[in-house]
Amino acid sequence: MLLQPVILSGGSGTRLWPLSREKHPKQLLSLFNGETMLQATASRVRSFHGEVAVSDKLIVVCNEEYRFITAEQLQTVGFENCTLLLEPIGRNTAPAVTLAAIAALDKNEDSVLLIMPADHNIADTKKFHEAVAAGLPQAIQGAMVTFGIVPNHPNTGYGYIEIGETLEGSSAVQLRNFVEKPNVEVAQSYVDSGKYVWNSGIFMMRASIWLKAIRHFNPAMFIACEAAYANANIDIDFVRISKQHFSACPSDSIDYAVMEKLSTTPELQIGACVVPFDAGWSDVGAWDAVWEVSEKDQHGNSKRGDILAEDTRNSLLISDSRLVACLGLDDVIVVETPDAVLVTNKANTSNIKRIITRLKEQNYAQTDNHRKVYRPWGHYDSVDRGEHFQVKRIVVKPGGSLSMQMHQHRAEHWIVVTGTARVTRNDEVMTLKANESTYIPIGAKHRLENPGDTDLEVIEVQSGTYLGEDDIVRFGDIYGRHEENGESSAADPSDQRKLA
Repeated sequence: MLLQPVILSGGSGTRLWPLSREKHPKQLLSLFNGETMLQATASRVRSFHGEVAVSDKLIVVCNEEYRFITAEQLQTVGFENCTLLLEPIGRNTAPAVTLAAIAALDKNEDSVLLIMPADHNIADTKKFHEAVAAGLPQAIQGAMVTFGIVPNHPNTGYGYIEIGETLEGSSAVQLRNFVEKPNVEVAQSYVDSGKYVWNSGIFMMRASIWLKAIRHFNPAMFIACEAAYANANIDIDFVRISKQHFSACPSDSIDYAVMEKLSTTPELQIGACVVPFDAGWSDVGAWDAVWEVSEKDQHGNSKRGDILAEDTRNSLLISDSRLVACLGLDDVIVVETPDAVLVTNKANTSNIKRIITRLKEQNYAQTDNHRKVYRPWGHYDSVDRGEHFQVKRIVVKPGGSLSMQMHQHRAEHWIVVTGTARVTRNDEVMTLKANESTYIPIGAKHRLENPGDTDLEVIEVQSGTYLGEDDIVRFGDIYGRHEENGESSAADPSDQRKLA
C-alpha cells in the first residue's frame, strides 16, 4: 500500500487579483519563500516518512487552461512523473477526488489518498507530517480522515468542525459535526469551548473507501466520473477527461457530498475522524491573509519588489514592475502589476469580487490573464499597443516551437534580440541571429523555433486591422493544442479553425 498525494489545483484566480487571474490562479503565484503554493504543496510530502511509503508519482487535478505551467512548475521542483487529470469544466472538489481515486486504482493497488488543495500555506512541515502520520492508521483501516486546524482567533471566513473524544490509542478525535461559517459571536464561542476546529479542506482515505461512499451517496457523480475517465484522451503528459461525460456530473464539495453524511449512515460502515493540528496553516483566501503569514519589518510592513515606504505601517506592499512609493499609510494593501494596481484597506479585501464583477461587466482583459502570458514553449509580454499595431516580447525556451500557423488580419515583424531563431515562412526556412529580422506577411504560413540551448528572445511588431489572439489558424503543433476544446485540427485546409 502507498500514500498517494493528490493535489487539487482548480480555482478561478480572483481572490488575489491583480496578481492572480482566471488563467493564472493563486496556486501558481510565488508569495512565500521563493516557491509557488503549488510547488510548496508538492514538496511538502516529499520528505514524509510514515507507516507506508509515499508514491513518487503525484496525481494533480487541474484546469486544462493552465496545464502547461502547472506541469512546468512541478518539473522545476523535481516532480517529473505526475498524472495530471485535466478537468474540462469545474465541478467542485468531490468529482475531482472521485477522478483521482479512479486514477489511483487504475495505476496501483488500493492506495491511501492524501487530498491537498494546491493553494494553502503551511509554515511548519514537521507538524504537518506528524498530523498525517497520526491519521494514517485510521485511513488504512478504512476511515475517512479530515484535518482540523486548532483555531487561534474567531475567524468568520472558515467552516468549523465539532470534535468529540480522542480515539483510543490515537491522537485523532471523533468527528461530530460540520458547521457553516459562523458570525463573530458564534465563532468566539466555538474558540472558547475548545470543541471546534477549522475545516482545512485536507482529507485522507483509501481510494476504494471514497469510491464506495460516493457510489452510495451520489451514484450519478460516480457514474459520470467513471465514464469521463474511461473515455479520457492521453495528450503528452496529460489525461484529458471527457467533456461529454464529465458535463453530466453533479457539482458538489467533499464535505457536502460525503463527509457530512457519514455520521448519519452507520449501515455504510465507514468511520470518520479528525486530526487536529497547529502548523501555521492558512488558505490564503484574501490579501489580508497573505499579510498575516508573511514576514514583516519592524513597522509591520510586508514588502516585495521596489518599495519605498515612509511613515507606513501594518501594510502589504507588492511591486511587480516599477517603484511604488507609500507615504502615511496604515493597514492597507497595495499590489502593483504591469497592467493593474489594487489599493484597499485590509478590512475590505474579502470584497474584491465586487471589483472583479465590474471589470467583467466592462470587458476588461485584466480579469483573464496577465500582460505576460505563459505558453508551453515559453511566454510573451505585450509591451505596447495602439489602434493598428501591437508590440510583444517573445521568449522561447531551448527546443521550444510555436505552432505552424497563419493570420488572416495581421502581418508580423520579428527582430531577434538574443539567441538563435529558426523561422519557417511558407516554403522558406531561415536561421536568424541577434540583430537580424524578418517579415511575415498576412496569410503566410509560419513557425518560430528555438534550436539553441539558451533562451531565444524576439521582439514582435504586429500590424493590421485586427490584432486579437483568436486570429490564429494552426496547421501543426508539437504540444497537441490542435485538439483543444474538442475541435479538430487545421492540418486539413478544408477543416480550419481559430484558436487563442
